[in-house]
Amino acid sequence: MGRIRGTFGVKRIYEPPADDDGCRVLVDRLWPRGMPRERAAVDHWLKEVAPSTALRKEFDHRPGRFADFGARYRLELDSNPAVEELLELAADHPRITLLYAARNTEANHALVLLDYLRGRPAD
Repeated sequence: MGRIRGTFGVKRIYEPPADDDGCRVLVDRLWPRGMPRERAAVDHWLKEVAPSTALRKEFDHRPGRFADFGARYRLELDSNPAVEELLELAADHPRITLLYAARNTEANHALVLLDYLRGRPAD
């Protein structure tokens, strides 16, 4: 794969789309409740990059479990082929916005994924 040229950001899917979002990628395993597909303005739904169902249920959006969740999710990402799909999108788009539905904007899987992607060396 060539050098990654895209930049990544995160945003709750319930926030209105913006011109500077670039390519909007939903990174949740389940479609967000109450969000019509037309309003979501999702370019790609990459549910395979989300945490496993077992890990998601164990975390249960409890902030006290976030550190352990993040470490375990990173281990899942290390062997997840969907990460390469996301990096390929980044090679084709100058901006990627990772969309998530979690209410907690400070402790969620999209932030772990963002940190993981930013920490990867470019090819």
